Amino acid sequence: MRTYDIERYLNIRSAYGASFSADGERLSFLMDTTGVPQVWTVDSPGAWPEQRTFYEERVTFASWSPERPEVAFGMDKGGNERAQLFRLEPDTGVIENLTEHPDAKHRWGGWSHDGERFAFTSNRRDNAVFDVYVQARNGTGTDAELVHEGDGWLTVGGFSPDDSKLIVQEAYSNFDQDVSVLDLATGELTHLTPHQGTVRFQSPEWGPDGENVYMVTDRGSDTLELVRYELDSGAFTTVETGGDHELEGISIDHDSRRLVYSRNVEGYTELTFGELTAPDRIDALPQPDLPNGVAGGVSFSPDGERAAVTVTASADTANVYVVELATGDAERWTLAATAGIPRDTFVPPELVRYPTFDGRDIPAFFTLPEESPEGETPVIVDIHGGPESQRRPSFSAVKQYFLSRGYAYFEPNVRGSAGYGKAYGHLDDVEKRMDSVADIEAAVEWLHDHPAVDPDKIVAMGGSYGGFMVLAAMTEYPDLWAAGVDIVGIANFVTFLENTGDWRRELREAEYGSLEDDREFLESISPINNVEKIRAPLFVLHGENDPRVPVSEAHQLVEEAREHAHVRELIFDDEGHGFTKLENRIEAYSQIADFLDEYVRSAPAADD
Repeated sequence: MRTYDIERYLNIRSAYGASFSADGERLSFLMDTTGVPQVWTVDSPGAWPEQRTFYEERVTFASWSPERPEVAFGMDKGGNERAQLFRLEPDTGVIENLTEHPDAKHRWGGWSHDGERFAFTSNRRDNAVFDVYVQARNGTGTDAELVHEGDGWLTVGGFSPDDSKLIVQEAYSNFDQDVSVLDLATGELTHLTPHQGTVRFQSPEWGPDGENVYMVTDRGSDTLELVRYELDSGAFTTVETGGDHELEGISIDHDSRRLVYSRNVEGYTELTFGELTAPDRIDALPQPDLPNGVAGGVSFSPDGERAAVTVTASADTANVYVVELATGDAERWTLAATAGIPRDTFVPPELVRYPTFDGRDIPAFFTLPEESPEGETPVIVDIHGGPESQRRPSFSAVKQYFLSRGYAYFEPNVRGSAGYGKAYGHLDDVEKRMDSVADIEAAVEWLHDHPAVDPDKIVAMGGSYGGFMVLAAMTEYPDLWAAGVDIVGIANFVTFLENTGDWRRELREAEYGSLEDDREFLESISPINNVEKIRAPLFVLHGENDPRVPVSEAHQLVEEAREHAHVRELIFDDEGHGFTKLENRIEAYSQIADFLDEYVRSAPAADD
């Protein structure tokens, strides 16, 4: 089998985040051909795309105006997540900074239907909270009108069909949100979703007539369902249920009454397109002929006859497809390159379940390399972040690279992961945090029983909260690991909460516990306070500009851990929470590969 170096794999491209132009003739999308995502456009399936932005920093989204040949896009600097909003005229190349507040975050809230205004939320008034703004399309900087002062984590869900109101969503945690409607003429905010306890109200969308708001919620079930809220009566009606599976979101085209909603089935996406023929009736359209994987980012054409969708699969890169809604026929419009690596060399996973300490079965994706000698295959246990996230069957160049080098890949969705209902998502809350780490121990026990696996060559790797899980697994179960790789991970929950961005602290305390009430517990589970238990070599990587998990987490961990084990550290001065620049990704994963070759592949077998 021919092998390729990490640089080739990291030059595999992704195309995603499509948006139809006002005339329906072009798509904008993001693609990372230059090493970081930039705005591109294409006017037919497989045509040569045009690059429209040329920055060294990543572009985070792009959205065509509904009326003009112009695109709004967002971009931060050095991974600091303080995104600014810009307006691009693709035909002239003119770009204007719309927000001009580089120290503040700006979160896009959509165009008005006439294309004259756009909405966003920002923490420019107070770093700890987000306010709602509306701005003219040709306004800049302080031209934005503050239409609502918030006191938490706010996002805008879009303009009503007559552009007189906005949906405003507030998040208290990833499992607890509220939805309100803001009247732009009066400033009145109407709360739609009062509730007790934690309830998810997500993906709110205006109905076509502006009389209803559709959203997914678990207010009456364990899994997310699609509901309608009638503004006049204040009544909820269930429109569609997912059964044992979550309905993840909905998108509605107001003029055509076409819509799409998605179902999460063991990590795979099932899309349903339809037409809203009555407030609670959806007449389904033919199932789209799309690859089996993870799909999202739907954009309807102006006439509602087509929809652009981003699709990725474990063994195929992310690309944009356009679906003809009347027939379900889908055609790929983008051709994200695979750096000359044959697509048939990419290996798909097996969906497995393994038993854990309380009798529960934990879902996971397990991928064996093409050649897996019995009892000799090393394994990377790659733990997702969040923690309210989910490992799904999407493409990973890093994963395929390590598979090509003979490593197996194990990706567990331990308790607390999203996608499996409310009860499962709460199983790791606060005092139950370490139960999810015990699920990692159970994963390794399952791997020990697999005939292909070398039980002495198992690696823990993860980023962000997944980095905490790596460190916790290495301190709680030190004898299980041949090595660990911690990427932008949490080492000390107390210092993390003290130093994270002001806008995130309350949101994170809802999941992990508060500094005021749970400090002693947070100290007890912080890996930094158990670092002397680490036995295996550890590689710590971080970004200097990380606004979520401050780089101080890496520095204090390395200083303490070096007294007890071999520790390597790599800090990138121009990155934040993760690595987005191609040259940095190449350096990071080249060093990780060398580290694992030294301490795992070449390590002698342990004595019996």
